[in-house]
Amino acid sequence: MSLRLNCDLGESFGAWKMGLDEAVMPHIDQANIACGFHAGDPLVMQKTLALAKQHNVMIGAHPGYPDLIGFGRRSIKTSAEELKAMLTYQIAAMDGMAASVGLTLAYVKPHGAMYNDMMADSAVRAVVMQAIADYHRPLTLMLQSTPSADQHQQEANDLGIALWFEIFADRCYDDDGKLLARSKEGAVHNKEKMLAQVKQLKDSGTVTTVSGTTLHLRADTLCVHGDNMDGVNAIQQIRELIRS
Repeated sequence: MSLRLNCDLGESFGAWKMGLDEAVMPHIDQANIACGFHAGDPLVMQKTLALAKQHNVMIGAHPGYPDLIGFGRRSIKTSAEELKAMLTYQIAAMDGMAASVGLTLAYVKPHGAMYNDMMADSAVRAVVMQAIADYHRPLTLMLQSTPSADQHQQEANDLGIALWFEIFADRCYDDDGKLLARSKEGAVHNKEKMLAQVKQLKDSGTVTTVSGTTLHLRADTLCVHGDNMDGVNAIQQIRELIRS
């Protein structure tokens, strides 16, 4: 299994610092950069893009719900028209800022509650996919790999968009292939469990769920969260594992 390594970055806001972008960026392949709705601001976006350019890292837009206080982790009910507009707005902002420093936006990975809603609700996922399909140039959608990957691939094919399936190094999986809710014990792996999960994914394309079930997953890219200190500390070892 050949995997890229991705991380959610650019999530500081004003005087509030989130994550360890400078420590993470040299070791990843893809940076999912916040677009200002759930985190990030124009200056943070600009600095994160410059850091990605310095380390030759592929960039993606990381749009979320307009929820700075809740860090985009609270679901917001919107009309399909409003959701599509807020996605296009954020993607276009990142696309334009990237172009201004000589970079090309490659993909979109929704953040937090929007990502979870996209995976749980086919109507939300259809709007996300349509927003990307209607963008003025091709972009790839990054979404969670689950046992429904073939269905999601067909949905994307019907709209003519490309997908990258994402798996998580530092999160425990539930038996249905979704991530174990952060409110539950053991939802976020420590360094030892994280490295074991990455090795299993690399060797067999599987994860072991919270109940001990083995789950096969399609995967193109592996996420490590920049707000998980165990993940940040293990990121170099994770890179070595997936490159071996």
